[in-house]
Amino acid sequence: MYQWNKDIWTSLRDRVDRLPHAVLVQGPEGVGKLALAEQLAARLLCEAPTATSDSCGRCDGCRWVASGNHPDLRRLEPEALAKTGTVSEDPEREERGARRAKPSNEIRIDQVRDLADFLYLGSHRGRRRVAIVHPAEAMNVHAANALLKGLEEPPAGAMFVLVSHHPARLLPTIRSRCVVVSVPRPDETAALAWLESEGLKQDGGRWLAFCGGAPRLAQQYASGERSAKLAPVLEALGRNAPGAIPEATDREGLEAIAEVLQKHAIDRVVTLLADRTVYGTVRPAAAGEGSALAWVAFAREMGRARSLARHPVNPRLFSAELISKFHELY
Repeated sequence: MYQWNKDIWTSLRDRVDRLPHAVLVQGPEGVGKLALAEQLAARLLCEAPTATSDSCGRCDGCRWVASGNHPDLRRLEPEALAKTGTVSEDPEREERGARRAKPSNEIRIDQVRDLADFLYLGSHRGRRRVAIVHPAEAMNVHAANALLKGLEEPPAGAMFVLVSHHPARLLPTIRSRCVVVSVPRPDETAALAWLESEGLKQDGGRWLAFCGGAPRLAQQYASGERSAKLAPVLEALGRNAPGAIPEATDREGLEAIAEVLQKHAIDRVVTLLADRTVYGTVRPAAAGEGSALAWVAFAREMGRARSLARHPVNPRLFSAELISKFHELY
């Protein structure tokens, strides 16, 4: 549990036995919502809670949760986010599947149907059965409607824990059937202290700003492959040389270019109107170039480009077009 979420957890823990069948943990990406949901699941499945009503960490239930093998806990996630795969009983089918497109970024209806089969079974350990849906807005419309049926008529002992970065994208009928737990961004001091404890001392502030104050996201960006994709784009902007932005060679690189350009455009707007920056991508010497309306329009276009980057487009041609439009506006 992250330090900045402890008060939220205490409030949630103190009413854990009075919670209804559905909880929606919502807030910006990268602030520890999933960790909070997992802590709630561990507490619900703990077989010997402590005097303060935390999970004990020692019983069979806690050990199974920690190992990811608890029979009464399921995670509903897009294939692209799934932590573990399953061994196919049909090698030929597995080989055919390997030739398909990349794993889906959506939660599909067949996943929700499988979840329903799990929830309507009796508990293996005589406690609740818990389903974590993350991120909930990744459900396509058919999956969302299927989940809604379970929320409207929940099986006895079932608990839904939905985690959402963008709760407005959920069906209003889903949101209305959940107790909402909001997780805000932590203050900058706490976030930087945590990043430093994770080994991110020199660039912690820069990545924290780029990620909008979300420390978990800043850690992921700084330590993962994402950093290598973002670095040349940020370096070109830092040198005030948009023409030096390299074209993308894959979808990840394309999405990185679109993200940086979108955040840069937003920074331009905020700097022009409020003399400050949000994501730290604007040099003061270049802050006054262009009009706010033009940068707003470009930011919206880059938002659409970030979505399109996940589809089968030509990364090199598409990125060249984005860079060309940015260079004209710059």
